[in-house]
Amino acid sequence: MAYSYEPHYFEDFTVGTEFESVGRTVTEADFVMHSALSGDWTELHTNKEYAEDTQFGQRIAHGPMTFVQATGFVYRSGIVERTALAFLGMNYMDLPNPVFVGDTITQEMVVTEQKELSSRDDAGLVVIDCTTTKQDGTVVLEGDMKFLIKTRAGEE
Repeated sequence: MAYSYEPHYFEDFTVGTEFESVGRTVTEADFVMHSALSGDWTELHTNKEYAEDTQFGQRIAHGPMTFVQATGFVYRSGIVERTALAFLGMNYMDLPNPVFVGDTITQEMVVTEQKELSSRDDAGLVVIDCTTTKQDGTVVLEGDMKFLIKTRAGEE
């Protein structure tokens, strides 16, 4: 597993290559900013008293917030910096466990597909499987992210 802060063009990605993100501690501000941006003020995320009486015993992060942080780890790793033309979606995404304020999360990434596209000579498809975990190893997100990545020829 390697940290990378180097942009990767399509040709630089190899199936099986692994990357690891830095860690990030989830804060109260993350909860508030996500609620404000999304308009999702659901009490499970924003009301301490309400959340204490749920199965979680405290407020949990919005699922989409966990996803957004996972995409941020890919970008922060540098591997798609200035080479990603588009985030194309996901084939699957699971959020098996909650994230709480104070949890520190990291992400492991594995290139699972690198495919030339007959419709483009300036970019190709790269699929990266992501596993986001908390400080104790609990998985909080699993999924694959599909990117349209520039080729070196497309840079010229």
